[in-house]
Amino acid sequence: MVDFFLSPLTATILFVVACFAGYQYRRVWVKEGPRWQLWVFGLIAAICLGLVAFIPLSSTP
Repeated sequence: MVDFFLSPLTATILFVVACFAGYQYRRVWVKEGPRWQLWVFGLIAAICLGLVAFIPLSSTP
């Protein structure tokens, strides 16, 4: 079985993307914007955070 690992740089990039998507989600939610935008930004944030949370980091860069 092939083990998947995230490099520290990839994990950092995913985390930053999740933060930006979460910020956009909140902006659309406060302005009561279109529901489809809530879904898009919410799914992007959830997927990125899920990847960072459940795929281990590699010990070598």
